Amino acid sequence: MHTRQVGTSGLRVSRLGLGTMTWGRDTSARDVDALFGAFRAAGGTLIDTAAAYGHGEVERLLGAIVAKAGCRDDIVLATKAGFVLRDGARVVDTSRRTLLDDLAASLKRLRTDSVDLWQVHAWGEAPIEETLSAIDHAVSAGMARYAGVSNFVGWQTAQAVTWQRAVPGRVPVISTQVEYSLLARRAEVEILPAVRALGLGFFAWSPLGRGVLTGAYRTGTPRNSRGASDHLGWFVEPYLEPRASGVVESVIKAADGLGLTPAQVALLWVRDAPGVTAPLLGARTVGQLQPYLDVEDSELPLQIAQALDDVSGGPHYGRVEATTTV
Repeated sequence: MHTRQVGTSGLRVSRLGLGTMTWGRDTSARDVDALFGAFRAAGGTLIDTAAAYGHGEVERLLGAIVAKAGCRDDIVLATKAGFVLRDGARVVDTSRRTLLDDLAASLKRLRTDSVDLWQVHAWGEAPIEETLSAIDHAVSAGMARYAGVSNFVGWQTAQAVTWQRAVPGRVPVISTQVEYSLLARRAEVEILPAVRALGLGFFAWSPLGRGVLTGAYRTGTPRNSRGASDHLGWFVEPYLEPRASGVVESVIKAADGLGLTPAQVALLWVRDAPGVTAPLLGARTVGQLQPYLDVEDSELPLQIAQALDDVSGGPHYGRVEATTTV
């Protein structure tokens, strides 16, 4: 698998990342083993998890798999901190103490001395300078190699990056992670311009529009889908509306003409969009993952990518700038 540099840092990752949010609850341990093996066999290196996934159980499962495979030095292990469970509710706590406690627990569950990329999972109420001081400590103490942010809006991203650059010796923020797909292009308004201006890596979660861009919901909600589940139905529901249906139909039409699946077309659009380092795939089975690995050497024709831009929200200005400067 091809690799990409994470912004202007020295970190390189596979241009597809393996997301782990569904592991354990929606993905069996047997399927997780198979997913990990297929991803690694294809040359994938980036695996993204979080302390909040499964209340830590996903990290524990991932740590066991990596230890069994003996491949820790061959993967880029990314995790996040800042979401905690209190009184049965998940809340954001980005205080220094909570973040560092989260990281220490993550390292224990992952069976490693350090993670390659540690990300603040969301913007919180703690002063940003306190939050970022946890990053400085984590990297200086050898608990993490690099640091990033997740789910920050444009001004929050810029503030975090600028704060760390203001004083020599602070640990730079090298990446950001937000939702991005043909059904969620809000990142193009502020996030991707910030990525370009600040030299950041960009990881796109839910690149298949929470599964809707696969075409699986075209005629209704499949019985065994995320949309049909009690705990993820709310997650899929916003994209089951008429505007989204029009985009899905355009993706299906493009896929028919290219001899690809709708999911492959949707993935290629995100993977090769200007500014994207790697989309994070939330496949639950090898059968779902393999088609994405199969298009490693494929690209969307520029005319198709631009047509999908137009039907999903208008021109992608990063793509327009890239083509006019060639």
